Amino acid sequence: MDFFFQNPIGILILTVVKALALLVPLLVGVAYLTYAERKVLAAMQLRKGPNVVGPLGLFQPFADAIKMLMKETIVPTGASRVLFLLAPMLTFMLAMLAWAVIPVNDGWAIADINVGILYLFAISSLGVYGVIIAGWASNSKYAFLGALRSAAQMVSYEVSMGFVIVTVLLCVGSLNLTEIVRAQQTVWFVIPLFPMAVIFFISTLAETNRAPFDLPEGESELVAGFFVEYSSMSFALFFLGEYANMILMSALTTILFLGGWLPPIDIAPFNWVPGPIWFVLKICFCLFVFIWVRATFPRYRYDQLMRLGWKVFLPFSLVWLVLTATVLKLTGWLPA
Repeated sequence: MDFFFQNPIGILILTVVKALALLVPLLVGVAYLTYAERKVLAAMQLRKGPNVVGPLGLFQPFADAIKMLMKETIVPTGASRVLFLLAPMLTFMLAMLAWAVIPVNDGWAIADINVGILYLFAISSLGVYGVIIAGWASNSKYAFLGALRSAAQMVSYEVSMGFVIVTVLLCVGSLNLTEIVRAQQTVWFVIPLFPMAVIFFISTLAETNRAPFDLPEGESELVAGFFVEYSSMSFALFFLGEYANMILMSALTTILFLGGWLPPIDIAPFNWVPGPIWFVLKICFCLFVFIWVRATFPRYRYDQLMRLGWKVFLPFSLVWLVLTATVLKLTGWLPA
């Protein structure tokens, strides 16, 4: 058996099995995140939400999937056909590829590489291309304006997110995501780095185009933004990509600030719960806050969005990064 998993075919089969073991639950989670969002929003607005398809409406995601599959894919006459169809696939694939380095438990990662953070930076930077291609290839002024908004928004908030992540990396001394979680065995980073955790979470809202930063999809002025011309499964891929990115950003928040798979207190009965369960519960908490924010805050104006990113988050995260480095150096935690 060991010989089988040491040859190229065995390694390939093992990698495929690992990928399926991660992606299948992830896709089910994406489907039921749409259901959970509608239920939570309904509860916050004193409505019932989905309650017809199946008991308590639990089969609603499958009904939505069947509806999308049955619809016709319409390509506008003036659109660039190849790029138009490629954009949603690119967005969805990148949302899936990022999970290759996410450790669900100690040693539970498809690729436990030493530069996991850099890999996530690269994938998240490529994500903007799917949006820009969709806006340009649609040959619609509304889609193009939405794509421009999204590109500027994602680039702007990635800068402050980068400074936040560098602050965490200074405290850990490693780019490996597993090492970042292990470094939080004494105290989760959300406690000493609380302001940076808040900035990071708000930046993830902007990065995933979620309310109150859903300006690329602004229905009141842009109809539906960069995917206004999409229908059927091409629209569904954008939808799935957005929700997969929400789960990804929640997982990253969990790893960087909430101790990953570690329990809140390393005593019974907390340490009886398996690590992956803690990891999933923390992701669910972050996702609940995503939905809570959507139900609570009105949409920002675009100038307010950019001002917040460049004039508040960027200088504050830079100052906190310098302060953290100074404290670590004075206390002897930072290498010379």
